Amino acid sequence: MDGPAIVWFRKELRLADNEALTAAAQSGAPVLPLYIRDSKTEGASSPGGASRWWLHESLRALNTSLAKQGGGLILREGRTHDILSEILEETGATALHATQSFEPVGTQCESDIAALCRKRGVDFHLHRGRLLYAPQDIVAKDGRPFRVFTPFWKACLTQPDPPVPLGVPKLSTFADVKSMPLAELNLQPSRPDWAGGLRATWTPGEKSAAAALAEFIDERMGAYGTLRNALPGRPTSLLSPYLHFGEISPGQVWHAAAHAVAANGAIERGANSFIREIGWREFSYHLLVAFPDLPDIPLRPEFRNFPWRDDPVALTAWQRGQTGYPVVDAAMRQLWETGWMPNRARMVVASFLVKHLLLPWQDGAAWFWDTLVDADLANNSASWQWVAGCGADAAPYFRIFNPILQGEKFDPEGTYVRTWVPELAGMPTGDIHKPWEAPPTILAAAGVELGKTYPAPIVDHAAARARALRALESTK
Repeated sequence: MDGPAIVWFRKELRLADNEALTAAAQSGAPVLPLYIRDSKTEGASSPGGASRWWLHESLRALNTSLAKQGGGLILREGRTHDILSEILEETGATALHATQSFEPVGTQCESDIAALCRKRGVDFHLHRGRLLYAPQDIVAKDGRPFRVFTPFWKACLTQPDPPVPLGVPKLSTFADVKSMPLAELNLQPSRPDWAGGLRATWTPGEKSAAAALAEFIDERMGAYGTLRNALPGRPTSLLSPYLHFGEISPGQVWHAAAHAVAANGAIERGANSFIREIGWREFSYHLLVAFPDLPDIPLRPEFRNFPWRDDPVALTAWQRGQTGYPVVDAAMRQLWETGWMPNRARMVVASFLVKHLLLPWQDGAAWFWDTLVDADLANNSASWQWVAGCGADAAPYFRIFNPILQGEKFDPEGTYVRTWVPELAGMPTGDIHKPWEAPPTILAAAGVELGKTYPAPIVDHAAARARALRALESTK
């Protein structure tokens, strides 16, 4: 029998609309589905705690799907180059299929594996699937990468529609190769087990991703343009972790939305607003490809000597949701409990960190990287730079969110705060976003004692705003 065709899974943990898997299946060779846990090569790009939990569950779901086809996912741990070299030697594989990566570590790894395959006479195929549009196809008229989102997205919309998603390929023959147990990858927390909130909130896997997309389109996409900034409830699609791990492809999302609009034109405005957010994900990868140091270095050079503060106590208060600003604390506690928060909340807490507390955006990005189930290198880096005013198409640094007004506007009944900051549940709606201004009788009636049951604000809004603007002036 001819050697197998290896399908090297990374962040495309699905069977449907998987060009690499389909190509391997159509080759007629036995298919060898492979996942390599390579924390050494990944380095700083290695997934954080919440992402590792999701990855464990997603690999389990993928293996279940492959088992229904008569096979299974082969798991190995070690340096990718070494593991693939061993498997090529062990199996006599004639082809290696993978979905193209756009992270710097991923592209370097692909270059190394391409050299390995050339040396061994193995066909190495990189397939599309992570993005709607290849970054090299979207450039400004002068040939340079876009640095402003709107013209970038307009250029994307001039491209042909993304290909119609592929179905699940027929997998009739699998290679017989030894695999290690999933538990031995040590992706799950042990002691303490902090993942209870994640398990209660999410069900990773391709099947759940499809269900989440269908539920969003049926129930919320039409109103997405007005709902997406709300804080309580389920205002957004909740698809971000499924997209990050490739349990659903952006092409599947695009075509599902387009099909729904064709059936009901009344939801077109909401659908366009939603797909525009997929466009921001595309833009983030566009930036990461053009500027590989995006996760660490501000794109705007004047911010490279910005006078950030070093205040571990304030950073910890922000991380734990103990700043004394209810909407900030609610969002940070939701993040800790569920591994997620809505987009508006992300902007509010990020602005608070880099402007009210004057702490480096890299500290915030690192915390999000460890605690978000959808922690994505491109999105995380581009979005933090956007809020900090130092990235492409950035919000001006002098645009400083008032956390009180943000709470009153996007959580007008206080529902979000009461859910995640239960010690303030008894506060009247008019006072819940600024409890330090409430009369003592109101606080007492609500069982709130500032500084004991709930912290007083760690910084005064007006004073913090003035300090941030002075810091900005020092860069000019």
